[in-house]
Amino acid sequence: MDGIINIFKPKGLTSHDVVNIMRKITGIRKIGHTGTLDPSAAGVLPLCIGRATRISEYLLDMDKEYVGELSLGTATDTLDSDGMITNHSSKKVSKEEICNAFNGFQGRILQEPPMYSALKYSGKKLYELAREGKVVKRACREVFIYDIKILANIGNRSVIFYTKCSRGTYIRTLCDDIGKVLGTYGHMSYLMRVGVGDFKIEDSYSLDYLKNLDEKELETLILPMDKALTHMDKVVVEDKYYNKLKNGALVPLFKNMTREYDKNSLLRIYSKDTFIGIGRVIRKDNIYYIKMCKVLI
Repeated sequence: MDGIINIFKPKGLTSHDVVNIMRKITGIRKIGHTGTLDPSAAGVLPLCIGRATRISEYLLDMDKEYVGELSLGTATDTLDSDGMITNHSSKKVSKEEICNAFNGFQGRILQEPPMYSALKYSGKKLYELAREGKVVKRACREVFIYDIKILANIGNRSVIFYTKCSRGTYIRTLCDDIGKVLGTYGHMSYLMRVGVGDFKIEDSYSLDYLKNLDEKELETLILPMDKALTHMDKVVVEDKYYNKLKNGALVPLFKNMTREYDKNSLLRIYSKDTFIGIGRVIRKDNIYYIKMCKVLI
């Protein structure tokens, strides 16, 4: 088995827990995830199986989609409902104020990573420092919110929302920041990841369902590697260059193709109706070539 499977991670399990369970289900040791999902969150967790683990690095940058709940009036040390309440406010806010606050977070924003995160500071994970009662300054990161919209407003105290965002976005921080903009407090009380790139929640499989499948049934659910790389442009190379590509040799690019592809972009390379791997366009002696970055055949 070599490919990608779209798993629905239940709340309460770590991403590594899911990997271990899938190792037992498949009997395959070489399995990895494409970016962690917090234990307190449920939802889409694509797993790379077998040779597909070699493309996991190319999947980390995929955009994410979430449905979350913001509870207003209280702040916690973890910025979610698992933490201890650190502040509270009885301030009432209006529906219009909430709408304006959410709209203000569309586009490029800066976020300070939460203390309860796996980022490292001087070689130690932030959540380890937080558990010791320490707070350190974290550099703000630039992230992008492509879409954010309110799905339901319950008494101006609880807000169900959808967002599509770039890699590295902390929804817990987003909830905390919205609370601050409203002049009160807020924390993330629920989170479900509904999409990772082209992997959607409606196409995901539960672990309990997979446990009851035999090997052949399981294989039908595993997607080929290239199906996870549709964010890259596809290039089909003449059959005569098949062996050169497979061996990682440079292959000349047709002149009429030169203008179509950014020389910094990663490309899906095919020949003889076969996915060869990931490559890019390079220029050598004023001639454009395809250079394989990773041969996956």
